[in-house]
Amino acid sequence: MLSTTANQEVQETTLGQAIREALAEEMRRDPRVFIMGEDVAEAGTPFKVLSGLVEEFGPARVIDTPISEAGITGVGVGGAMTGMRPIIDIMFGDFITLALDQIVNQAAKVHYMSGGKLKVPLVVRTTLGATRRTAAQHSQSLHAWVSHIPGLKVALPSTPYDAKGLLKTAIRDENPVIFFEDKMMYQLKGPVPEGDYTIPFGVADIKRAGTDITLVATSSMVQVALEAAEKLETLGLSAEVVDPRTTVPLDSATLIESARKTSRVIVVDEGYERYGVTAELAAVIAEGAFYYLDAPVRRMGAMNVPVPFSPVLEDLTVPTAATVVDVAKTLCGRV
Repeated sequence: MLSTTANQEVQETTLGQAIREALAEEMRRDPRVFIMGEDVAEAGTPFKVLSGLVEEFGPARVIDTPISEAGITGVGVGGAMTGMRPIIDIMFGDFITLALDQIVNQAAKVHYMSGGKLKVPLVVRTTLGATRRTAAQHSQSLHAWVSHIPGLKVALPSTPYDAKGLLKTAIRDENPVIFFEDKMMYQLKGPVPEGDYTIPFGVADIKRAGTDITLVATSSMVQVALEAAEKLETLGLSAEVVDPRTTVPLDSATLIESARKTSRVIVVDEGYERYGVTAELAAVIAEGAFYYLDAPVRRMGAMNVPVPFSPVLEDLTVPTAATVVDVAKTLCGRV
């Protein structure tokens, strides 16, 4: 939930603006912070999230790179190991496939393999999410992959407030953080305090309180869950919406506590359902709240198919408020 200190003004800000504010404030605060990636300087990325940063900080700290995700990330790992705090921009989350050796075998392992002598304070900013009509190679949500790897932290903001606070935490962290932004949410508006604040990793947020069913949702699906909760309210069902905010570290206690309170749970995530984030969260809840559940935990993720380019077909591949409502009604015996 939104909390501020007494002297902080609150402004209505888009998620994209919140990201840019966090980056600018951290670059002013710490000269070791710099950004590298494709089209991050004058172009401000294809999503224009970084517009204006190169004018303030110059091309030595907002660095346009060749098209080589492996090279960009490798330089970032090296820079982090030698005292800098790089922010690597991977334009589309699908392209982290090209940098997995650097992320999984280097960044995630160096601290452990050096006996704690080396640190990798690296942030990899990238995107997730379908329904932008960018076809199978630019529409995947692959956060489950990196959540599987010990040594990495994974953040998934769902609001402008969370985006700014979580990104500041990521930049200040001594460990590598993979930071996923939903590409369809950059224009989403919400209240954001002016100035400095951080949100700790591993602390879930109850976006809406409820008593009849829990909707655990990540990233883009938080807004879907909130819309579904409003529709369920008209049917006399009170839905609690819980946003983990980070998959690593995971606030298992809040998820379990909510499940024990409501006795019914749906986990909603835009990643592929098969072997995905929904499976892990559902397992955590089922193990921790088993004797309190009145129905099995239900999972709702993306279809196990390449994301289609066709708008009609693409829209069918990810959960919507309507499909969440249908599953919730079934769990609550309202069919």
